[in-house]
Amino acid sequence: MNKFLGFAKSHRIAASLVSMGLLSATLCGARFLRAQSVAGANSSQTDNALIADFRRVEVASVSDALEQLTGKRMYMSHRMHPILTAKFAGFARTALLKKDEGNSDPAALNGMLAAIDEGSTDSVYVMVVEDGEDIAGMGGLMGTAMAARGYAGAVIDGGVRDVAYLRKIGFPVYATGTVPSTSVHHYRFGGSQIPVKCDGVTVNAGDIVAADSDGVVVVPRAKALEVLTLAQQMDFKEHSMYAVIEQMKSIVEAVKKFGRL
Repeated sequence: MNKFLGFAKSHRIAASLVSMGLLSATLCGARFLRAQSVAGANSSQTDNALIADFRRVEVASVSDALEQLTGKRMYMSHRMHPILTAKFAGFARTALLKKDEGNSDPAALNGMLAAIDEGSTDSVYVMVVEDGEDIAGMGGLMGTAMAARGYAGAVIDGGVRDVAYLRKIGFPVYATGTVPSTSVHHYRFGGSQIPVKCDGVTVNAGDIVAADSDGVVVVPRAKALEVLTLAQQMDFKEHSMYAVIEQMKSIVEAVKKFGRL
């Protein structure tokens, strides 16, 4: 009888330990999931703050900062111009259209449409249309979809059409030309979220694309904070110089004082 009671007691203790172990594991799992959720939220907040700060600095200062830090030209040429005056910044979603003249494939451009639907708030659609200066890489329908999904804007190494409608909805697009043509039956989708060369500048998915009335610049994601910090310093100096130049009536003295030109 005593042996039986001892066995039962041991069984209850073992069962209790198992239950405590399961409870501990459950609590640890819950804490881990909460930590993951907080980390994800913090990452999202950091991204939002980063983009907000890039929207406050001038593209010219970002361009100068990039050149100082990387020794490279990361701005697009005078060929890339806006359909309306705009200032934006966001994370690049890249796409490529490859020439395929006379194709009758109804699905040739489906990937391009899917790529747009995969973007979200703060995305910048960066599309390269192979030899496409006189081909509209996007128009009103694509612009409407991007605007509805919260895209910051679009940069097209190629043409754009339906400009009146894009201006009406206020969706900012930079492109190398305005043309009425279509890419249907002339191009096929070549991939998304891949490195592309847009107006001579390499753009990787997730890079920061900033644009204003001076043009478009691309910031490699890994350099974003460093570039932003230097660009903010340059902005502060330049904006401080205006009043000094007016007061002293001398740009030479202002440059000597601030070391910025």
